Amino acid sequence: MKKLFDELAYKVSKAVTEKYSTSFSLGILALKPSIRHAIYAIYGYVRLADEIVDSFHDYDKACLLQRFKIETWTALEEGISLNPILQSFQDTVNHFTIDKTLIDQFLHSMQMDLQQIDYNSDLYNEYILGSAEVVGLMCLQVFVEGNKEAFNNLKPYAMKLGSAFQKINFLRDLKDDYHVLGRSYFPNIDMKTFNNKIKLEIENEIETEFKEALIGIKKLPASSKFGVYLAYKYYLSLFKKIKSTPADKIMNQRIRIPNSQKFSLAMSSYVQYKMAIL
Repeated sequence: MKKLFDELAYKVSKAVTEKYSTSFSLGILALKPSIRHAIYAIYGYVRLADEIVDSFHDYDKACLLQRFKIETWTALEEGISLNPILQSFQDTVNHFTIDKTLIDQFLHSMQMDLQQIDYNSDLYNEYILGSAEVVGLMCLQVFVEGNKEAFNNLKPYAMKLGSAFQKINFLRDLKDDYHVLGRSYFPNIDMKTFNNKIKLEIENEIETEFKEALIGIKKLPASSKFGVYLAYKYYLSLFKKIKSTPADKIMNQRIRIPNSQKFSLAMSSYVQYKMAIL
């Protein structure tokens, strides 16, 4: 009968993914069916932690995150949790032997979000490592299905892709991060003077990381290649829209890609993928 609970747990993680991210949901649908559930589990877990630090303003976030940490390690140690999100996540981590230090680094970055930090370059890189790059590495472990050699070869590219995605998120969410949450991740920048020159410098970093990440996407197993490529194309589309938006508007509005455009992009990306990747 436990099989029913496991199925429910993965369905909950899938529902969380679909509720919060059309882009990643479509990307996951392009993965091999046998690994989709694991990526849903990883996204659901990461999303839950994000919600604690980003959304639960009327509650004791530090207490909630600490409880979440304890429940995470308990679930991983015992191999079960009554929380469906944690149940699917621990099952994925244990099945694919995901390095638990990646989880620790992720939780550390979530903890950083609870503090008012004046980010310098080292802290900025530390935050991105834990909040984005290690998440990419968790997914990579699923994509290579435990193949250590393949994981090590693709690791730098997965980290670059995660970093590029996160920096785009920073630009996309600049309004809420700064005006609502009081955060400013970009190092050594006074957001009161954020302008097109500063924005261009950040965009140049992202451009470089995107180019490097694409090299790795081309080397992924066929089971995950198009799904990751599709997520890459979604973020590239969002990035292009951000690049064309002046800095003052970025500070005062959240840049989005309409769902109708995402579906259209999925179809055109498949044609490009068949022509350019295979």
